[in-house]
Amino acid sequence: MTSRSYCVVGGGISGLTAAYRLRVAAGDDATIALFDPGDRLGGVLRTERVGGRLTDVGAEAFVLRRPEVPALLAELGLSGRQLGTTGARPLIYSQRELHPLPSDTVVGIPSSSTSMAGLVDDATLARIDAEPGRPFSWQPGSDPAVADLVADRFGEQVVARSVDPLLSGVYAGSAATIGLRAAAPTVAAALDRGAACLTDAVRQGLPPSTGAPVFGALDGGYQVLLDELVRRSRLEWVRAAVTKVEPGWLVHDATGARRHADAVILAIPAPRVTRLVDGLAPRTFAAASRVVSASSAVVALAVPRETPFPECSGVLVASGESLHAKAITLSSRKWGMRGDTQLLRLSFGRFGDAPENSAVRASDDELRAWAVDDLATVFGVAVEPVDIRVQRWIEAMPQYGPGHADLVAEVRAGLPPGLAVAGSYLDGIGVPACIGAAGRAVATVAP
Repeated sequence: MTSRSYCVVGGGISGLTAAYRLRVAAGDDATIALFDPGDRLGGVLRTERVGGRLTDVGAEAFVLRRPEVPALLAELGLSGRQLGTTGARPLIYSQRELHPLPSDTVVGIPSSSTSMAGLVDDATLARIDAEPGRPFSWQPGSDPAVADLVADRFGEQVVARSVDPLLSGVYAGSAATIGLRAAAPTVAAALDRGAACLTDAVRQGLPPSTGAPVFGALDGGYQVLLDELVRRSRLEWVRAAVTKVEPGWLVHDATGARRHADAVILAIPAPRVTRLVDGLAPRTFAAASRVVSASSAVVALAVPRETPFPECSGVLVASGESLHAKAITLSSRKWGMRGDTQLLRLSFGRFGDAPENSAVRASDDELRAWAVDDLATVFGVAVEPVDIRVQRWIEAMPQYGPGHADLVAEVRAGLPPGLAVAGSYLDGIGVPACIGAAGRAVATVAP
């Protein structure tokens, strides 16, 4: 039997998972070439030393109720490296004050007024209480922007002070740019089933309260997983960008080299997909061209261990506040104190930011100054960093707007046999969803 050959374009978690899954499916004799022009593999997963300790300066955590990451770690013999949170809860910074993160919500959408007490005014609380008695119309299968639905039912304060902080942390967007089905699929499903109102749908969509940690991370950072995927897949890393893909399949790279393959997986952001499928897959090109993305930046700091931060895992920032950061993660509070320093991260950048607040345009010095100023404003603490690192992620956060699932269906439906896609713009922006999408791509092209 002739050994098969595959080309994977993109060396992020999607591409590396695809390469590993191809190795498992196609066997030892298969040739797997992975194209990525960077000086490192991992995409938006990046582990660096800050204050002498390994910390992730890209994606930091994964949702434990999704099975993909724990299952992959077990398969790779890495379950022992999985970390759980300490149980510390995040706070919300709104109206220049810190508030507990509301309970009994789905991405900040309340199931009752009780969860919003202290965060919104009395008129908004009364509006939430009265919501079940107001006329409500829902078209099954519809997908409004979260802000449109929540503002209509509960008012703008719930959007700005409860929903926006959570969605900006996940998508670097806002309730206005994210569709309900992407942000709160269980709520949309409850509405499709006939929930009487939005509060009823949220109650039905609440995840079960088990007391178990919601998030997990890796001891040693995501680099532990990346390295093992590279080792197990035995891929050939071609350090060049792909410039053209021809049916057959023939892959051209920026050095002028060409390589034949039995199948190709494009594990790259949507804008790069469009450049490679233009003229090859018109339907895919049209759909992928509709994906828009936000840019963000992470400032990771090590500070003296005795720095008096509160006992919380971090702070999510309501929209309209005077801070530059959209979120603060007190990493040592969240994952456990180690060594003689505390680690923390500040995230900057939202879709549609004004130029003066743009994480893209700000210099490294400005981002460092913003981080120190925001910490002083939020916590009343004058921080003296022991070490500090700035990491930018340009157009790395796809926005899951209304109708995103239909867009993704079009992307996949337009692909010719032997060509598949993976990436964070498809089935979810987090690492679990990227791992799942990579497996789905391999299933369509592997023997």
